[in-house]
Amino acid sequence: MNAFFVIVRRDVTLALRRASDTISVVLFFVLAIVLFPLGIGPELNVLSRIAAGTIWVVALLAAMLSLDRLFQVDADEGGLDLLVLAPIPLEAVVLAKCLAHWLVTGVPLILSAPILSVLLNMGLKGFPVMVLAMALATPILSLIGAVGAALTVGARRGGVLISLLVLPLLTPVLILGASAVDLALAGLNAGPLLMLLGAMLLIAVVLCPWAAAAGLRLTIE
Repeated sequence: MNAFFVIVRRDVTLALRRASDTISVVLFFVLAIVLFPLGIGPELNVLSRIAAGTIWVVALLAAMLSLDRLFQVDADEGGLDLLVLAPIPLEAVVLAKCLAHWLVTGVPLILSAPILSVLLNMGLKGFPVMVLAMALATPILSLIGAVGAALTVGARRGGVLISLLVLPLLTPVLILGASAVDLALAGLNAGPLLMLLGAMLLIAVVLCPWAAAAGLRLTIE
C-alpha cells in the first residue's frame, strides 16, 4: 500500500508542478459554460432547461483534455518499464495513476460545477445531486480514459484516438448524470440513477485497471 500512495503522491506532485494542465482543464470548463448564455441569449427558462446537460457535456470534454498525458509522461521519460517492475501489480499502479488524475482534474471540476450552474439559472435543488453525481462519474471517466490512454501510448495524435475510444463508453454515464440532476430539479427521486452510477463506478474500478494494464504490457512488448 505504501508504494500505491507513493505513486499517487508522485503523480499529484508532478501535475501541480505542471499546473498549466489542470488550469487549462478548468479554464476550458469555465469558458465553455460562459459561452452558452452569450450564444443562446438571456432567456432564463431556456438556460435552466439545458443547464444539466450542458454542464455534464462540457465537464466530460474538459476532463478528456488531460487524458493523453496519463501515461505519456512515463513513456517519454522511459518509465513504462519501471512501472512494470514496481513492487505492486501493474493494475494497482494504473489505479494509483487514475486516482491522481481524478484528484487534479475531477475534483476541480466538481468544485466549480455548482458555481457555474448559477450562470445557467439552474435551480438550487439540483446542486447536491449534481455534486454527488459528478463525484461518482468523474472517477469513471479517469478509469475508462486510462484504458484509452494505455492503448494509445506513443501514438501520433493520441488525444484524438482516446476521444474516439472513450466517448462511446462514457455516453451512459453522461445520460445518467444529466438525468439525475433533471429529476432532482423536478422534485423527483434521483436515488436509483445515483445507485446506477455507483454500480458503474464499482465495475470500472474492477475492470478498467486490468484492461489498462494489459494495454500497457502490449505497448512495452
